[in-house]
Amino acid sequence: MTKRWTFTKTPYFYTPRAVTDFMAKMINPQIGEQVADFACGTGGFLTSWLKELAPKVKTTEDQAAYDTSIYGIEKKQFPYMLCITNMLLHGIDVPKIYHDNSLLKDVLDYTLDDQFDVILMNPPYGGNEKTEVKNHFPADLASSETADLFISVIMYRLKKNGRAAVILPDGFLFGTDNAKVAIKKKLFSEFNLHTVIRMPHSVFAPYTSITTNILFFDHTKPTEETWFYRLDMPEGYKNFSKTKPMELKHFDPAMDWWNNREEINVDGFDKAKKYTEEEIAARNYNIDLCGYPHEEEEILPPKELIQQYQEKRASLNADIDRILTQITEILGIDLEGE
Repeated sequence: MTKRWTFTKTPYFYTPRAVTDFMAKMINPQIGEQVADFACGTGGFLTSWLKELAPKVKTTEDQAAYDTSIYGIEKKQFPYMLCITNMLLHGIDVPKIYHDNSLLKDVLDYTLDDQFDVILMNPPYGGNEKTEVKNHFPADLASSETADLFISVIMYRLKKNGRAAVILPDGFLFGTDNAKVAIKKKLFSEFNLHTVIRMPHSVFAPYTSITTNILFFDHTKPTEETWFYRLDMPEGYKNFSKTKPMELKHFDPAMDWWNNREEINVDGFDKAKKYTEEEIAARNYNIDLCGYPHEEEEILPPKELIQQYQEKRASLNADIDRILTQITEILGIDLEGE
């Protein structure tokens, strides 16, 4: 498993191997492609990529391509060293893993040489970035939230026709503050967000109770339609835990559905449904769809409860501001005037 850090004092946590393996399977690595993780921790996504790619190595040329197929950046010294070690243990003699901060370069300066065929990531989230970090992004994309900034980095560093699978918290889906809306507009208008997998709570237990999602998109065309699929807790499980962690087999329903997609409704609630880009735009890019209707109320640690409250309040305030602006424009009222 790989560790994940936010860029503030928020604790790091593990991405379960089942999740990294599922994402790598759905991405379907090919010989000759390069994968990147810009907050790679100890290298969990990269090892899942190598595991999926290895059976496709047939020639010495394939082996050479396999050996140069991974790229990672990690800010923290200790996990960076562990990632190097991890890659060496997986037979990568000269691992392209760098000790750096992926958010400290102007995204507009990235060239084709800085782009990758595939990006697999669980960006740090829950942290807030300072102005010096936000200055590396266009003004409309300059969110304070770490995960938002990483999704922008991913968009600028994904090759044309490239593919990405990224874990993001619920806050990204329902957030309608100006920066989040701008980021999602860019994602939908320049990339094909074809699938969102809603993951059940406690996937990252006991490190965090924040609910997360996997966004699959490619750099082929603007989004025309997006499928949402809710992965329910497996039978016999109330929560995942250290002693009962998520396993790859728990993704079997999603993998079965993946190649034979159909809309599914359970007890009057959507479990799988397709939405057009126009429908999503009409929701002001609130893509909190096919969620969990029957989850029991969970008592969160005070810090996480406050963070969720702040995020939801910011989203609500942004909605109110947008509606008030529309009303004042229709009525021709100048609130700035005397």
